[in-house]
Amino acid sequence: MTLRNALVGTLAVVSLASCGTTTPSSDSGKIQVVASTNVWGSVVKAVGGDEVEVKALLDDPSADPHSYESKPADAALVKDAKLVVFNGGGYDDFFAKLITSDATKKIEAFPLREHDHAAEPTSAEPTSAAAPTSEAPDADGHDHAENEHVWYDLHTVRAVAEAAANELGALAPDKKTTFESNTQKFTAALEDLEKKIAGAGTGKKVAATEPIAHYLLDETGATDATPEAFSKAVEEESDVPAAALASMNQLVEGKQVNVLVNNTQTENNVTKQLVEKARKAGVPVVEVTETLPAGVTGYLDWMSKQVDALSQALKA
Repeated sequence: MTLRNALVGTLAVVSLASCGTTTPSSDSGKIQVVASTNVWGSVVKAVGGDEVEVKALLDDPSADPHSYESKPADAALVKDAKLVVFNGGGYDDFFAKLITSDATKKIEAFPLREHDHAAEPTSAEPTSAAAPTSEAPDADGHDHAENEHVWYDLHTVRAVAEAAANELGALAPDKKTTFESNTQKFTAALEDLEKKIAGAGTGKKVAATEPIAHYLLDETGATDATPEAFSKAVEEESDVPAAALASMNQLVEGKQVNVLVNNTQTENNVTKQLVEKARKAGVPVVEVTETLPAGVTGYLDWMSKQVDALSQALKA
């Protein structure tokens, strides 16, 4: 893959230090950063490079972040961090509760999405902080209230990287130009990803086992045909209504959608059976995750693979 080979090679995020039970070393000379997930940790690592030591509380690709319960060791890590970064928007509330000092520099991704899009008057996104709660249903009948999975919104990821450069620059002024240079390269790669996926699904229909990659699917221009009741039930870990399940089965078995997007981190019997039916019917299945899986070098590597898989599936 050209983008991954050319850019990820230079921007590859060094493997995040695994979340252990010890507090970050204060004599390493590096800026200590703690992130709620390795996704946001990898973004900060891409900006900070060798000048930061990043620890992520959630880095298990088989775990469900929604059900994570913090441990005393997590509180110790956050307490000693110079910078913390988390998702917000109700996704990782456990992390916000660990921040006990007003002196700790922090970056919350979810509010940056609202700010970033509000600064773009030509965007179709709401331009005020209050607007998201009153969005009108789109053509597929979905309400689409604000989705907290903003790491799939490449604009928000760019905003987080820029915020990280500012905060790290304040902590280490002598490295400010390095952080800014790293950020420019990182955001250039994000722009390339945007160009690759933009409009790739125009005229196509998709369904998803859970609305994780909501923003990325929006970027493709594809219509999300997933029954709202199905998405809500899976995300809330409740029983899927019979009518919603029947509608979803009909979509994949009747090849009424071009792609099925499956969140592999919150699989259950219903979603597994749906994936099997999609594959049997010849509907391409694109797998997505909520944290960086094993074997990827960082955010760009991970997202590049997902963008490629999605764009190729939409062309099938």
